[in-house]
Amino acid sequence: METTEKKLLARLKKAGRGKVFFPDCFADVASSDSIRKAIEILTSKGEIIRVSRGIYCYPKKDHEIGLGILNPSIDDIVAAIAKRDHMKVVPTGVHAQNLLGLSTQVPMNFVYLTNGWSRQITVLNGITVKFKQTALKNLEFNSRLAMLITFALKDIGKDNITDEQLSKIKQLLINEPKSVVEKDLILMPVWIRKIVTSAYGQE
Repeated sequence: METTEKKLLARLKKAGRGKVFFPDCFADVASSDSIRKAIEILTSKGEIIRVSRGIYCYPKKDHEIGLGILNPSIDDIVAAIAKRDHMKVVPTGVHAQNLLGLSTQVPMNFVYLTNGWSRQITVLNGITVKFKQTALKNLEFNSRLAMLITFALKDIGKDNITDEQLSKIKQLLINEPKSVVEKDLILMPVWIRKIVTSAYGQE
């Protein structure tokens, strides 16, 4: 008879490396105790890694330059949590700036706005991930790019934006359909709305 350990590993292999998962993902395979023990065995063997309490990953491996096991990105971890908990999330602060190329600073702590509940978790090498609750209407953007730009600029502040950052925002918006972004203008503060519309040659 195939062990729970082998059943879990087979399903993970089918899903592919890099997948972030939770014990509950295997509720149809065996009892919670059997799943917990199987995960412990697979972790001890190095087949999977523990990302945080109750969160694991079947990691990708680098064989080209010898990096070995590759940890999942913070965004991959957060996306898995958001999918499990049926909530929307958006990066804010330095992380949002970094994703847009508005800052080269690499954040050590990550903050996401969510329509779910506020909480904080510690992942991987002591990195803190915070979820801050906000009204759903603040996350109902049609364009993810427009949403990232909005929260990145809010963090930078109206009086601290550089010409280089404004130029970068214009470059980013070039390939984003104007008709889609226009639907999101109502969700932006007036000063951010002006920056976005000017990027499309409007005042």
